[in-house]
Amino acid sequence: MAWPEKTPPTTDASEKRTLGAGVFRRCEGCGATLAANELAASFEVCPRCGHHHKLSADGWRRLFCDDGALEAWDEHLEPDDPLRFSDGKTYKERVALAQKKTRAREAIEIGKAQIGGRPIGYGAFVFAFMGGSMGSVVGEKITRLFERATEEELPVVLLQASGGARMQEGILSLMQMAKSVAALERLRHKRLPFVSVLLHPTTGGVAASFAFLGDVNIAEPKALIGFAGPRVIENTIRQTLPAGFQRSEFLLEHGMIDAIVPRLEMKATVGLLLEHLMSGSAGRPRAPEIPPARSSAPRR
Repeated sequence: MAWPEKTPPTTDASEKRTLGAGVFRRCEGCGATLAANELAASFEVCPRCGHHHKLSADGWRRLFCDDGALEAWDEHLEPDDPLRFSDGKTYKERVALAQKKTRAREAIEIGKAQIGGRPIGYGAFVFAFMGGSMGSVVGEKITRLFERATEEELPVVLLQASGGARMQEGILSLMQMAKSVAALERLRHKRLPFVSVLLHPTTGGVAASFAFLGDVNIAEPKALIGFAGPRVIENTIRQTLPAGFQRSEFLLEHGMIDAIVPRLEMKATVGLLLEHLMSGSAGRPRAPEIPPARSSAPRR
């Protein structure tokens, strides 16, 4: 008697391993397996342990802005390649790959939005675009955000998640630190509030310029915030750093930020802050005007 032949498998081992990919997610905090749509519905906050996973700029817009609506400013600006930089791939190739991956032209979006019916100047870094790095265009857009908010007398809310200055643009990227801070100072002279929201991670030239210059600086839980990363610092000073160094909780304890706010409470908290800051600025005399600086890219 002959045994029946085995039916060959319809899927190989690699296909089996991908079964359910995109349907379930594992929480990085507690290790629980969650339905992907459940995590997305809670804006990437674990409903079991409260761990904050990274949220895209699109997710932040939906969470923060009324109806998720943003009147975008200066969308046409795109990075150039002034140094003809190459590290195995040209800078232009890396920008094209980032644009394809994120469907964004640069590592930040800016525009006019509303929080609780109040108009604001809004900006949010796109971390997936080359690590949210700040090159000439990112710095120009932040500068224009502050400048246009000054013209339209709007408070500014800026959500930051960045690895710092963009190395492919060298000194041109570092120049954006001074330019953007100068524009922020003109906003201050109009007595308009700036709320700085520090997300994970906020480092490098962004942390060393406008990120800590908010009238109120707030952060998400456990966000990495600082100039150089802990490993770089330890290797430089050859000392072991304190536990939790450069995390939000450490910075709050040492007076570097004003508050830690869970993601799902962020919009309500910022809305309340703006209500107090805007009412407090009403009727105050304005400081003398500062002449506007010349932008590095023409407006169109």
